Amino acid sequence: MSSITGRALHYVFKVGDRAKNAFFYRSILGMKVLRHEEFTEGCDAQCNGPYDNRWSKTMVGYGPEASHFVIELTYNYGVKSYEMGNDFGGITIKSKEALDRAKSNNYPITKENNLDVLTSPDGYKFFVIDEPQPSNADPVVEVTINSTNLIKSKNYWKDLLTMKLLKEEGKSLLLSYGNKQASLRIREISDPLNRAKAYGRIAFAVPLDEQPKIDELIKAASGTILTPLITLDTPGKATVRVIILADPDGHEICFVDEEGFSQLSAVDPEGDTLLDRYIEKDPFQGK
Repeated sequence: MSSITGRALHYVFKVGDRAKNAFFYRSILGMKVLRHEEFTEGCDAQCNGPYDNRWSKTMVGYGPEASHFVIELTYNYGVKSYEMGNDFGGITIKSKEALDRAKSNNYPITKENNLDVLTSPDGYKFFVIDEPQPSNADPVVEVTINSTNLIKSKNYWKDLLTMKLLKEEGKSLLLSYGNKQASLRIREISDPLNRAKAYGRIAFAVPLDEQPKIDELIKAASGTILTPLITLDTPGKATVRVIILADPDGHEICFVDEEGFSQLSAVDPEGDTLLDRYIEKDPFQGK
């Protein structure tokens, strides 16, 4: 097939305390709650992980998912924490303002690779470029995942999934599906890769008619399909179709149809209120 027409959407984090995370993402990073959804049972595509229980999804970001890369916070009721692995590297943002908020709130700031780091309550790292947050562009610059074999990763992401290689330096690749969207950095590590219990998923939107082609492409390459093409319903909202893949290191990749997702991802002005309402009901909120 021709090149995939992809658009980077979001990365999924599992969180154990919604109150602490709401404070971090809203009051430290300065992100907005874009929508909040509650579900009574596990997702057919394991959006909340391998849990068949009540859960919630909260989308947070610096702007609508139509134009910004955002974070999906999944919360499984009754699960207070998750074992972190070494599969996820971090998210790089440009926001001097986030650092200022961290300092005024005495929130810990560490250093790594000459960048300031803000770490979420569950251990996810945000590398912060100390520059004013752009008003006409997405402050989210790139997402980093780790790899055990950069050659295999390059073959998969560049050659198979047709991402454009922006830069290759040392033991890392920088790829993207297009301008004005967050890039994907793949960094080789020497340790064995452990996805543990907190592993997430990166999502991209593609036109509906490209999804079957992706399915055929992966099958022809004997790649891993975790969830074959499936439609997912959100009560009262649009239905979307997804296919979930896994790269050579097991990183989960979701391709959702652009047509359905553009409706589903519309910003809900009641998102903040809904999140706060359910946080108040959490038995161990903020503890």
